Amino acid sequence: MDQPKLERMLRLMKYLSANVNYTIPQLGRRLEMSPRTVYRYIDTFKSAGFAVTKLRGDVYKLVQMPSQTVDLDKLIYFSEEEAYLVNSLIDQLVPTNSLKSGLKEKLSAIYRSTSIADFVGERSNAAHVEALGKAAQDKLQAALRGYESGSSHTIRDRFVEPFGFTSDYADVWAFDLEDGRNKTFKISRIGSVEILESPWTREAEHHRSGMDVFRMTGEEPIHIVLRLSLMAKNLLEEEYPLSRRCTRKDGDSWILETDIYQLQGATRFISGLMGEIEILEGDALKAHLEEYGQKYFGK
Repeated sequence: MDQPKLERMLRLMKYLSANVNYTIPQLGRRLEMSPRTVYRYIDTFKSAGFAVTKLRGDVYKLVQMPSQTVDLDKLIYFSEEEAYLVNSLIDQLVPTNSLKSGLKEKLSAIYRSTSIADFVGERSNAAHVEALGKAAQDKLQAALRGYESGSSHTIRDRFVEPFGFTSDYADVWAFDLEDGRNKTFKISRIGSVEILESPWTREAEHHRSGMDVFRMTGEEPIHIVLRLSLMAKNLLEEEYPLSRRCTRKDGDSWILETDIYQLQGATRFISGLMGEIEILEGDALKAHLEEYGQKYFGK
């Protein structure tokens, strides 16, 4: 199987497993293929033993694996590069414990026979979530080994007291023992997780701040209203899925009305889509965007 075809099939698997329900024509447009080809790929999934159910009309979802399945290693072989791609998609699809009980079950034949097993293990997001969840349950401190910080631009160990996750399990809430603050740490930036023997010492200070759709945290909300083009709306929802509950259609455009807790997240998104987004409310955001533009584009 050629790489582009494999990539499209894996992307289709992602869409069929997502929280959003896509119709066959919508899937075809996103994957740049005909509806007939989408149906053919779905039939391939069924032939491989995947359970695909029809929700309504032309909306299909990938669900649990049936008890009797065929050996997938007879149908598809994963090179090392393809195995890495599959693992990346697995982390995006199911970055929680359900990866092991669900998706691993569906791909069990592949795990036994190809190099994908080398990539799905302690380095996966699911393993990090599992370890951090256990540390939180047992009220133990943990070391985030080789954490890549986007704010300080460093890679170093962080010692924390993990106590919860964001709703999509993309971040862990933890008390940073170094600077004495509650923070969110991105699961994907953790090199490895080590559960320490030391029990929590700062439990009384554990606190979840507000988190906005751009994954920024804080205490004081800032209300904004944006008008988005179709392209901006699609990019927003693909990059920040939680924004779906804050958007509504308004004629030929979409409205995002929400509270944010820091200006940086919204500013970075808007600055990459100039001409596709209009700020209807949010004077502080306008001022910050202007300052951002002068700093980085003024020259």
